[in-house]
Amino acid sequence: MTGNRSLYAGVAAAALFLLLISCQTLFAQSHGDGTKVFNLEAAVDFALQNYPAVRASIEQLSAARAGVGLAKTSYLPRADMLWQSNRATRNNIFGLLLPQSVISPVSGPVLPSTSNDSVWGSAAGLLVSWEPFDFGRRGAAVDAARAGQNVANSDLSVTRLDVAVAVTNAFFTVAAARQRVSAAKANVNRRQVLANSVHVLVNNDLRPGADASRADAELARAQILFIQAEQAEAVSRAALAQILGIAGSNLQIDVGSLLSAPPKSIPTAPLPSTHPFAAAEQARVDQIKAREHILDRSYYPRFNLQSTIYGRGSGANTDGTIQTGASGLGLDRYNWGVGLTVTFPLFDIFSIRGQKQIEAANERAEHARYDLTLDVLTGQLQQAQATLDGARLVAEKTPVELQAAREAEMQARARYDAGLANLVEAADAQSLLVQAETDDALARLAVWNDLASVTAAHGDLQPFLQFLHQNTQGGR
Repeated sequence: MTGNRSLYAGVAAAALFLLLISCQTLFAQSHGDGTKVFNLEAAVDFALQNYPAVRASIEQLSAARAGVGLAKTSYLPRADMLWQSNRATRNNIFGLLLPQSVISPVSGPVLPSTSNDSVWGSAAGLLVSWEPFDFGRRGAAVDAARAGQNVANSDLSVTRLDVAVAVTNAFFTVAAARQRVSAAKANVNRRQVLANSVHVLVNNDLRPGADASRADAELARAQILFIQAEQAEAVSRAALAQILGIAGSNLQIDVGSLLSAPPKSIPTAPLPSTHPFAAAEQARVDQIKAREHILDRSYYPRFNLQSTIYGRGSGANTDGTIQTGASGLGLDRYNWGVGLTVTFPLFDIFSIRGQKQIEAANERAEHARYDLTLDVLTGQLQQAQATLDGARLVAEKTPVELQAAREAEMQARARYDAGLANLVEAADAQSLLVQAETDDALARLAVWNDLASVTAAHGDLQPFLQFLHQNTQGGR
């Protein structure tokens, strides 16, 4: 027993270790101060599980699935049970009475005189009805319910894609804002060093006092830009938290390998027709076709096999006398019967024809929307690819810009210290450097972001997330 306990304890410990590792890799990390840290994959997974729009679409799909089961119940027989007790007069009369729901019928012979005396009456019965064949009408109704389920499933895929894309864009916005903060902070540090140096030179009458004022102004401007960059980052983090459904939480991001050199391409599905938006439109076309099929199956006779058993009781006699006491509350006479009822909606052909014309027009409209969706998706894919190509070209040039800006800043600073240049030249060189640092960091993020856009334009963001996960694991 001791050996078994040790074995179980070892297995439990290993399982717990694997669980912790997987949670650290795939989901948000929580720090002791309540800060939640998300990488991109974890942020998308979290939103797909918690965002209200996704949950609503899942419930709509569940309702559509239940609708299929409801449509199948039409194949079951119908059984109705009845019990009735009443106290009423028993005056009957010959003559026609058209079907209506106001005047209650009275059965029995017509008596020679009218009386206000009342008697007890009762009735109980069971009627079982079953439609043995329907010329495909019920099957068409089930198919229509399945088409509705396919629409709900397609809408869920669209919602999931929309949420994934929104989270991805918000994540990259936060990442870009963080890079601007880093560049602004480095700029403040450089401006501070320059201002200190300028003040030393001014105090020793080696530079004019205007240089100190200019250096202080440049430093204050850099500090303002740094504050604005931090503000923009805080706003973008709040927007990401809102999309994740954890508004008000302290959130941070883990960019992982998004600042590294992006890949040349990511495998994607090349057909726009597989895009969730296109699939959703096609599902709506199929749903209308299913409704048209129901109408095609509606102008047929309805066959109902019926079986009944019932009993009645009455306190009235055929000679006009009445029974006293509780007579009539019991069932005095019983009957049973089996039959086949055939009904045919003769004039429904006109309403069915009108409904079919409506559905045919709706089908043509949905076909047009489907064609428009394909055109839009193709255009979006081409635009995303063009944006990606341009971002790659920019990312190839920003390292050159950064290196040149660094050298220019060093040279301008050296020239100023040597008295060969004025402060404006040094300040401009520092402004150029901070812009180059920002451009270089954002250029790589832009390529990654555009890669995600191209992948999303194909209708599935998962290849991008899987590649990013593998790239992150390989980097570790």
